[in-house]
Amino acid sequence: QVQLVESGGGLVQAGGSLRLSCATSRSIFSISAMGWYRQAPGKQRELVATITPGDSRNYADSVRGRFTISRDNAKNTVDLQMNSLKPEDTAVYYCNADYRRLPLWGQGTQVTVSS
Repeated sequence: QVQLVESGGGLVQAGGSLRLSCATSRSIFSISAMGWYRQAPGKQRELVATITPGDSRNYADSVRGRFTISRDNAKNTVDLQMNSLKPEDTAVYYCNADYRRLPLWGQGTQVTVSS
């Protein structure tokens, strides 16, 4: 049963922008801190950004100032706007929900940044 559905990945040149979106159910979205993580080939999965139901945001140092995470309470989605992309941002990006202390994960979406 897929509870988090990501969209918006793709191929972009360095300096470009992409917007990722993650949709889930109202019951999960309304009480969960949501976030985006990424995993590059041969590396561990790492936190990119998180946002709480109260709109408190946290970013990895590597993306702060370039990426923006946001919640749409009407659509039950969490978006990640990625600007000034770099080749080192290339990874599979995963949506995460901290649901009743149980982590839920999406299937992942590939982001590739060419130099």
